[in-house]
Amino acid sequence: MARINPVQLQKHLKGIDYPASKQELIVHAQQHGADENAISALESLPEDQYETPTDVSRAISETE
Repeated sequence: MARINPVQLQKHLKGIDYPASKQELIVHAQQHGADENAISALESLPEDQYETPTDVSRAISETE
């Protein structure tokens, strides 16, 4: 998997209501034009509730 730009990923997640589940993050990103790399990064996340954008970024950096 290619490294995901955290700023770009957060642009795709703009407007999502936190806390959000992994599936909610994926659906929201898809609806906001995320590319396959961004979706793959989200799909690699553990099944969890994410409280903030920082939680999402931290979890993605741990999976890379």
